[in-house]
Amino acid sequence: MGPLAVNEIISENTNLLLAFIIGIGFGFVLEQSGFSSSRKLAGVFYGYDTVVLKVFFTAAITAMLGLLFFSLFGWIDLDLVYVNPTYLTSAIVGGIIMGVGFIMGGYCPGTSFCGASIGKIDAMVFVGGLFIGVIIFGAGYGIWEKMYMAKFLGFPKVSTALGLSDGIFALILIIVALGMFWVAEWAEKKFPKAEY
Repeated sequence: MGPLAVNEIISENTNLLLAFIIGIGFGFVLEQSGFSSSRKLAGVFYGYDTVVLKVFFTAAITAMLGLLFFSLFGWIDLDLVYVNPTYLTSAIVGGIIMGVGFIMGGYCPGTSFCGASIGKIDAMVFVGGLFIGVIIFGAGYGIWEKMYMAKFLGFPKVSTALGLSDGIFALILIIVALGMFWVAEWAEKKFPKAEY
């Protein structure tokens, strides 16, 4: 029963090796899908290209359903799956900073490394900015530690917070995703990409 490393089915080193291989595969798929292009990513915000939204939403739903079915079959114990702790203030501030960076640069951290790996200069600049941000955050941690640790909400799951079972929440999320896909299709027709 999974998780594999937590239940000592595989070692931590094997776990890291698998993560490395999966990471390379993920980067390859991102690049092959065109996600190394800042224009494709920025297209989400301007409405003319919503492929990124559709792909990532589909991936999240596939992973969610996979975990639910694995749990149903007794192949994984969801209580042992790590959930990031939620610090509300830092999540909001970090989301704003990343959102502004995403809009300005056209990359998120993963896609910026993907673009940099194939030689895109704008992606390399973005990765450089990412490292500068990490250094500034680390060096000045004492200054904003209080804000970073503010409003700790524990390890919540959206389904638990809404008082829903995981299955009902999954169904609702699938319906929401289908609605978002319909809106995305509408936006692509409403705001076609300008041809130069």
